[in-house]
Amino acid sequence: MYPLGSQFEFDKTKGVANQKAIFQGEKYRITVLTERLIRLEYQEDGKFEDRLTEMVINRSFPLPKFQFKEDAVSLEISTKYFQLFYLKNRPFAGSKMNPIGNLRINLVNSDRIWNYGHPEVRNYGAPGISMDTDEKFGKGLYSADGFATIDDSNGLVIEDGGTLTKRTTKGIDIYAFFYLKDFALCLKDYFGLTGFPSLVPRYALGNWWSRNINYDEEQVEDLVQKFDDNDIPLSILLLNKDWHKQDEKNKRFAGFSFQPDRFPKPEAMVQFLHSKGIRLGLTLNGFDSIYDYENYYSKVIEYLRADEKGRIPFQMFDSKFIDVYLKILIHPLDNMGIDFYFLDIEDMKRLDDLRLLQHYHFYDMRRNFKRRPMVLSRNTNLAPHRYPVLYSGKTIVSWDTLKKVPLYNASASNIGVSFWSHDIGGYYKGIEDNELYTRFVQLGTFSPILKLGSEAGKYYKREPWRWSVKTYRIAKDYLQLRHRLIPYLYAESYKYSKYGMPIVQPIYYQMPELYDDDLYKNEYFFGTELFVCPIISKKEYLMNRVIHKFYMPNGTWYDFMTGKKFPGGKKYVSFFKDEDYPVFAKSGSIIPFGTHENMNDTTPPKDMEIHIFPGKNNQYNLYEDDGVSDLYRQGYYLLTSIDYNYLPNNYTVIIRAIEGKSGIIPDKRNYKIRFRNTKQADDVVVFFNENQIKSNSWIEGTDFIVEVTDVPTIGQLTINCKGKDIEIDALRLINDDIESIINDLQIETEMKEIIDSILFSNLPIKKKRIEIRKLRRKGLERKFVRLFLKLLEYIEQI
Repeated sequence: MYPLGSQFEFDKTKGVANQKAIFQGEKYRITVLTERLIRLEYQEDGKFEDRLTEMVINRSFPLPKFQFKEDAVSLEISTKYFQLFYLKNRPFAGSKMNPIGNLRINLVNSDRIWNYGHPEVRNYGAPGISMDTDEKFGKGLYSADGFATIDDSNGLVIEDGGTLTKRTTKGIDIYAFFYLKDFALCLKDYFGLTGFPSLVPRYALGNWWSRNINYDEEQVEDLVQKFDDNDIPLSILLLNKDWHKQDEKNKRFAGFSFQPDRFPKPEAMVQFLHSKGIRLGLTLNGFDSIYDYENYYSKVIEYLRADEKGRIPFQMFDSKFIDVYLKILIHPLDNMGIDFYFLDIEDMKRLDDLRLLQHYHFYDMRRNFKRRPMVLSRNTNLAPHRYPVLYSGKTIVSWDTLKKVPLYNASASNIGVSFWSHDIGGYYKGIEDNELYTRFVQLGTFSPILKLGSEAGKYYKREPWRWSVKTYRIAKDYLQLRHRLIPYLYAESYKYSKYGMPIVQPIYYQMPELYDDDLYKNEYFFGTELFVCPIISKKEYLMNRVIHKFYMPNGTWYDFMTGKKFPGGKKYVSFFKDEDYPVFAKSGSIIPFGTHENMNDTTPPKDMEIHIFPGKNNQYNLYEDDGVSDLYRQGYYLLTSIDYNYLPNNYTVIIRAIEGKSGIIPDKRNYKIRFRNTKQADDVVVFFNENQIKSNSWIEGTDFIVEVTDVPTIGQLTINCKGKDIEIDALRLINDDIESIINDLQIETEMKEIIDSILFSNLPIKKKRIEIRKLRRKGLERKFVRLFLKLLEYIEQI
């Protein structure tokens, strides 16, 4: 095989499992990888695969605890989670005489049994290729049965030198997970087998821009200036297909060289964007052939043969072709400073080719520690978490699309994926609508990736400043909030990469019965501190609010925007204005924010604002590194502990670096500690190490703020606050919502007083309805009568 380079090589010794955990016969091999994970192989020719595959890059697990019994006929293996029974050297599958088969595995502490060919109908599924090609969910790892399998029987193998090639053996190669209710441990095993998730570059967590417009250098600069003028942060510009040379006359659309008429100085453009704190991605979507209009075509044909028309077809299983493609066509773009690539194809029949391109592009980026690997592409269904950002496709501009996005995001964790990119507002067709755009932006703010993108038509509006004044203001606020949240998002991304904790986890992980409930199954945990109940329906226009039903998990939760308290384990109805969004912080939550002088900057900030919610002790570890390189793997990072010790009349925050190296983040920081739902403390004392230092404190709304400046980031900052009954209870009352609705309605003030006296009286609900209907005689319009009767329905449910 043609060697591709050390960046593509894997430790092939990791393909061989612990010999003490292997049970092998003439035609079978069964390997206990963990207490929950087992490999099942059956080969008629007795030849088994120890090479790594495109999905499996490690089988060298520590020896798990298990017991076994074996004789000439049968094999029994048992762990804490499963019991395996096998009639040796017989096919796994059943027959008419033996429908269960010769292999079965019992899930311990349950009545569930798995056998080869099990339909696994209680599997909760996971998103498929993309929304625009296949809306049906495929099989995931999360199942109500407590077990799931993945089939690697046809997976490509990794040869010496890093080349992917087809298997020569035909048989069964299955990995079976038996976890009962310990799904977090199942994911840990899965990541141990397939590789832990990639840590995305820090800039990937900001705001993306990707209109399918044929930009030139002047238009790019103008676009960036408009974002600046409107004080809207931007971290990524992704150019679509028209940035490169192509031959439209002959319908040859592949391209890897900048159009010289539109981008005469691409290096200068990249430098300009980087100077503004913006990263540049390029779309590559023509993988049929390499054509003679490429800048480096003459160099390519020194190594590869062209056909009679001068075309060099893509040959994904030819390692020499891959080497030439990367070194001659892609590396010059890398050298210009291109940060990442969006790999896409129009023909889904070529999904295997796309998967190979993902693999080779991603691992080729590992050759340089200064640039952290990232590609954007569709879900190719084999360890997609490694690559690591997926694209949901060209979706329709519609409420139906919005309704699918939250469940798509949440259920992606069923295959270990966290980073899924959706075009805010939808990509094309449909009707552009202020409310839909607003709700998409808000959902994107509390999603792993926020990507503003659409088709090229001039009537598609993704620029916030092209909407109504109100929509512009709301979108701007949330897009600014998104960038301020990057310290939190990056710390959660680190946990995902290091420990396999998905950033988005659906509520049905805690409450599986909600999966079938259309009202609540879209809700999800967003990192360890936040919980999101997405708005996916239109508002009631008369009251100018969305009537939103949601379920709060166990514990105490606070509305992240207003601070209102919600006791958990209950269902609620609330009424949300356009600017409001149902995001909640749990009791004791610690959420770090950051700001920069350059609003596009996504590096670790000097100015930090830390939101802390009352009621419970907590610790949050803030992870930081340079955000763009792979040097963190060599220890170049810093982990800072934020400890919150809570008592109702005495609470302390301790911030100290606990792991890593200095020089990674600013030497000094300005901290603003925002104690949410908290009254003015009687006494505030601040220390850095042993020395007391100055601080400022004040009340802002329902929050108490303590500010300290120029604090060294290596050392211990301690803030102690004392006072009596300092926590503001702020229990959420539906009466407040109703009063707010009445206040905004276009009804005579005296009539409002009458309505208030009815709604909040001690009358039974039935009599309240009668009294509301009587108001028709006093001039209350029929539409308002219907509105208040509907409100009474919700009051009755509380």
